Amino acid sequence: MLNFLFRRLLSTIPVLLIVAVLVFLMLRLTPGDPAAVLAGDAANTEQIALIRQQLGLDKSVPEQFFIWFGHLLSGDLGQSYYYKTEVTTLIGQRLEPTVSLALITITIAVLVAVPLGVLAAWRFGGWLDRTLMGFSVLGFSVPVFVLAYLLIWLVSLKLGWLPVQGYKRMADGLGLWLYHLLLPALTLSVIYIALIARVTRASVLETLGEDYIRTARAKGLPEAKVLMRHALANAAVPIITVIGIGIALLIGGVVVTESVYAIPGLGRLTVDAVLARDFPTIQGVILLFSFVYVMINLLVDLSYVFFDPRIRY
Repeated sequence: MLNFLFRRLLSTIPVLLIVAVLVFLMLRLTPGDPAAVLAGDAANTEQIALIRQQLGLDKSVPEQFFIWFGHLLSGDLGQSYYYKTEVTTLIGQRLEPTVSLALITITIAVLVAVPLGVLAAWRFGGWLDRTLMGFSVLGFSVPVFVLAYLLIWLVSLKLGWLPVQGYKRMADGLGLWLYHLLLPALTLSVIYIALIARVTRASVLETLGEDYIRTARAKGLPEAKVLMRHALANAAVPIITVIGIGIALLIGGVVVTESVYAIPGLGRLTVDAVLARDFPTIQGVILLFSFVYVMINLLVDLSYVFFDPRIRY
């Protein structure tokens, strides 16, 4: 186990290095000049050239990369062009809203989707199963921003149950924090409920056809115990896998959701940084997202050993 963990941790280094190189090159080679954006429309050529020199953009791309990478190795992500603040400080300020939204979203998705998937497999071919399949298709088909505006219109504007936009930190009170995050989390959780429920249904349905399930039923075990202790436990590996994939995919959904609901998290920071051509901030956020993605995959791989003792590394 320790050898496997050590090997996987080592394998993250070249992955993150490749991501760093690709992100750096893509940002530098795409059209647009951060100096011109910062200078404004009224700036002349000399003013733009001065800003480029101050930002170090007058150097060649290889020189810029080695300077940036040297700072990165020391834990310095650089200073934001737009916010005039250290990127690590910016990320620290925006981390809580994103983490909060992601945790509430995945919690709602798992608590709703797994029982739905198990029940749909148990009642295969029935109305619950057909309803779940229809919901899955709908959940995958409707874009997050469309669903967000529909829920804002219904839940916030028509019913007045939840706020339209904004965010309150956990320090302001857990109730207020949850009150502002509930609608964005519900919006973002729909697609993950559809995904996890569908995979849970397929995995449990396959498990229900196994001989040990028939044996458990023949022994007179309660159906709930058969479903949860035998069927769901033995179908856990693909379910855990898709939950891990769902957490990783939250990165894309968070960007859209935070923009719609005006949540000051990393997703909103990424959008603002892209519009301002703020290279250090974009690079820092993408590197953080890449690291989280790799770590989630590592944790999912490690969890296989606990859910399926037959797996050995």
